[in-house]
Amino acid sequence: MNDAKKIKVLIIDDSAVMRQMLTAILQEDGDMLVVGTAANPLIAREKIKALKPDVLTLDVEMPDMDGITFLEKLMRLYPLPVVMISSHTEKGAATTLRALELGAVDFVAKPQAGLREGMTRELMDEIRTKVREAASAHVRPGLTSDRPARPHIPDASVSYSCREGVIVIGASAGGTQAIADILEKLPRQTPGIAIVQHMPPRFTASFAERLDNHCQLDVREAQSGDRLRHGVVLIAPGGYHMELMRAGGGYAVRVFLDEPVNRHRPSVDVLFDSTARIAGADALGLILTGMGSDGARGLHRMKTAGAHTIAQDQKSCVVFGMPEQAIRHGAVNEIVSLEQIPDRIIDWANPDDRSRNGQRRDGLS
Repeated sequence: MNDAKKIKVLIIDDSAVMRQMLTAILQEDGDMLVVGTAANPLIAREKIKALKPDVLTLDVEMPDMDGITFLEKLMRLYPLPVVMISSHTEKGAATTLRALELGAVDFVAKPQAGLREGMTRELMDEIRTKVREAASAHVRPGLTSDRPARPHIPDASVSYSCREGVIVIGASAGGTQAIADILEKLPRQTPGIAIVQHMPPRFTASFAERLDNHCQLDVREAQSGDRLRHGVVLIAPGGYHMELMRAGGGYAVRVFLDEPVNRHRPSVDVLFDSTARIAGADALGLILTGMGSDGARGLHRMKTAGAHTIAQDQKSCVVFGMPEQAIRHGAVNEIVSLEQIPDRIIDWANPDDRSRNGQRRDGLS
């Protein structure tokens, strides 16, 4: 491939070993070119101006200026697609989630073992895939300050009487921000929500805790047997699948270890397939921003079983891959912008109020 057509990548990492490894990994397939490396953000700043890369890989922890401070400045002054290189520690998880809030497209967790020993073929494929997808991502500069804790939901939004049922959501790249934007606008009476966000272990616990601190709902990492009651949100734990099951007159989840599905564990298809079997028309399914096709097949089964299904629209997605595949599979009843999704959930949860009004809050029948 002509170098002019290759994806140009700048690697920012204080480890010389990591810079060398990332260079070799990214250039293996021939469609990416590492145009430069930088040991710290101060050097990177000049190289970005000179080399004009398409994508950056950015280490979270570096000397002189940490990755988060640099990312915040970058997104304000010169937005570029960024894939964060994170650690598996709790501190690394929390910092990575902050990077995603600031507008990073995605992240890759460093091996827990030594770099060379832990760099498996699977991890190398993940790095290439995420950098490749980031090159075509819609960069959305995120929050420059922390989200307000427990935002107030106007009384008009909380005065409805909720139906019984379950809401299931699947997302990948860009999903942490999209999910936060949605949950912040939902009142406590919302039916139970089960979410699969592609993430490794440790990160999902930090993600659930962060969401719980910034919305009205009770958000936590799921455990087998947890009930999906009104006002409860369960996040599939990294490294485990999650499926819906019946529990008395309502619903609960089962968390289990099995082979990856669509190369993911947790997999959106696993959750959606079980929802189609168990809940049928008693469910609402949403497929949000993300790369790949995970969730398309399961959402189609949900729609066939009578559930209402929604895909996030291309304009508001960071990566349109997962919604696009669901749309192509005929799995979607509606294509909706991220901003409109909370109202769609409220409309679905409150059908009696909608029928009294004769229309949706946005005027769609």
